[in-house]
Parts: sequence; C-alpha cells; structure tokens
Amino acid sequence: MIQLYLDHESGVRPLESKLLVKRTFSSIVDGSPFDLPLDSDSDTAFYGRVGEDVPIQEMIDRMITWSSNLATNLLIEVADAKRVTRTVRGLGADSMEVLRGVEDLKAFRAGLSNTTTARDLGLVMGAVAEGTLLSAASREQMLDILQRQHFRDNIPAGLPRGTAVANKTGWITGINHDAAIVFPDSAEPYVLVVMLRGHPAEDGGAAFAAGLSRIVWEYHVGR
Repeated sequence: MIQLYLDHESGVRPLESKLLVKRTFSSIVDGSPFDLPLDSDSDTAFYGRVGEDVPIQEMIDRMITWSSNLATNLLIEVADAKRVTRTVRGLGADSMEVLRGVEDLKAFRAGLSNTTTARDLGLVMGAVAEGTLLSAASREQMLDILQRQHFRDNIPAGLPRGTAVANKTGWITGINHDAAIVFPDSAEPYVLVVMLRGHPAEDGGAAFAAGLSRIVWEYHVGR
C-alpha cells in the first residue's frame, strides 16, 4: 500500500489507473503458472471480477480490508516485490523482505517466503501513523482504509468499544498476526504488533492477542 501511494504521488502510476483481474500468476522459481484457489481466500467475492479492469485504489482497499489474496498478488506484481523491500528497508525495517505473492507453492517448497518481525511491522505502521513519508492526504486515505478493516478479533477486540483503530491482520494455519495503530481519546496514539505462531486454536490465538491488547491499552492510557 505504501509503495503504491508513493508511486501515485510521484506520478509513476495513479491510483485511479486500472489493472486486469486475473487468477493465474507466475512462480518466482521458474516462471511456471499457478492459479489462486478460491477456497484459500478470505475475499471470495473479488473472484467475480476476473476479466474486468479494476482501479488500483479499489484493489488496495480489498487487499487491506478483506485480506484479499487475489488483490494482493495483482498489486505485488505492479508494485514489484524488490521495490517494496527497498522501501520498507528505507523505513528501518531491515528484517522485512517481500519476495512473492500468495500461494506460490514452488517458491514455498524452495524456502522462498516473505519475512518480517514484530519490530519491522511496527516501524511500517508507525510510518503510516506519523505521515512523514507521504502527503497528509495520502496518510488520511491509508488510515481510512486500515480503519475499515473487517477482521477485528485480535487487537481491536481488546480495546474499549468505539476506540478508533487502524489494523491489518494476517493468518494461516498455526499463525495469527495483527498490526495496529490505536487512537485513544485521552492519550497519544500508539502502535501495537502481536505475532503468534504455533497456537493450537485460531480462536484461542485471537483471544490471546485481544487480552494482550487490553493490557497494553490499560498501561498506555493509565500511565
């Protein structure tokens, strides 16, 4: 999202420009084609747009708010994984590497996967919150997208009802992550990242993240 907003502001590619929605992508291992399976995606509705030209802005929204694998792969292609990695490294996220899109099983078997840490995700979310990287208008648009996140069972679930929070989740079997910017009414905003691996139950992992979020909230607001 940050890379695409940078491209928009620099005139490289307006967010209003359109991309053809497709389901077939190329493995980074050997260029062989693979299809995104519908049942692996949390945003199955977007597959109904295959064959259409859709604005980048709308794809960003689906990538964030519905965690769309299809939108993610399309946007990684146009943003270029290497450029994205250089951008986040420039923010200080020196352990974050973006190599590929979702469901590239050949790459996965070859040990080629995207990597990050809680610290690095915190730096990236902090860059969005501080707004020094992009214009005020772009900052507000990105925060608006993040605040319309549909998946709220982790960090947001531990906050008082009505608290403004901009978050992005990520999960696969045994993995449950959430990164958020929290906006208390009575204190400064803060960034919280919770990354869980190996929890036996997905709902239990979400409950743990929510409980930790509550502890951090009480400390931050009450100190």
